[in-house]
Amino acid sequence: MKVISISLMVILAMMACNNSDESVSPGSSSGTTSTLPTAFQAFNSSLNAYVDGNYVIIKSTATPDHKSPYFGTGNANYEAYNGTNSKFSINPNRITTQNYTFRIPINPTKASSAQATPLGPIGVSLNGVPFYNQYAGPNTPLTNEVNSFDQYNGHPDPSGTYHYHVEPLYLTKAKGTGALLGFLLDGFPVYGPVENGKKVTNSDLDAYHGHTHATAEYPNGIYHYHITAEDPYINGSGFYGQPGTVTK
Repeated sequence: MKVISISLMVILAMMACNNSDESVSPGSSSGTTSTLPTAFQAFNSSLNAYVDGNYVIIKSTATPDHKSPYFGTGNANYEAYNGTNSKFSINPNRITTQNYTFRIPINPTKASSAQATPLGPIGVSLNGVPFYNQYAGPNTPLTNEVNSFDQYNGHPDPSGTYHYHVEPLYLTKAKGTGALLGFLLDGFPVYGPVENGKKVTNSDLDAYHGHTHATAEYPNGIYHYHITAEDPYINGSGFYGQPGTVTK
């Protein structure tokens, strides 16, 4: 009887251990024990997204979920340019798979001293494509570079990283022009160019290209960026909040 009781205790202990893990949300890493905050659940389920302490980790290959002439003619995702820019000229770069890890604060706060956005990724869109700032190079405007944007307003840099400097047309068409489109590294959300049925202009926004009020994902209000048709497009005078990190 004593042997049977001990064996039963062992079996019950093993069952308890197997049932102790908390549930995870779709798209989350199987290793996480916390569900993603509601707004972050908007990221494509194909991305590896999970909570790590006070941060959401987004792992992305930076490969768009839409076609592009930058995939090259031998790729199944190739699509010849069919946009509206008569000056379109494809650049020499082609899309290559990357290995980015974005570490984004869950509870962002205003920075005591704003940091300038760097060249390269300043945030990530819902499909895993990085956001870049308003420059083609150090303090160089996008005046000429816009002519290399494909029909979805993206293009690859010399490293093969596909990215958006301006409105990601594929996302705004799929989700709506006023929808959540992603996050900058400081944890503040990025929304499309329309708000409450009105087109957003730079005059509606502060120096960082955002403002504060309630949104669908944040009914209690939050600072958020808007993409506009005018320079600086996504972000103005640096990050409003304290940025997390991006590694490759």
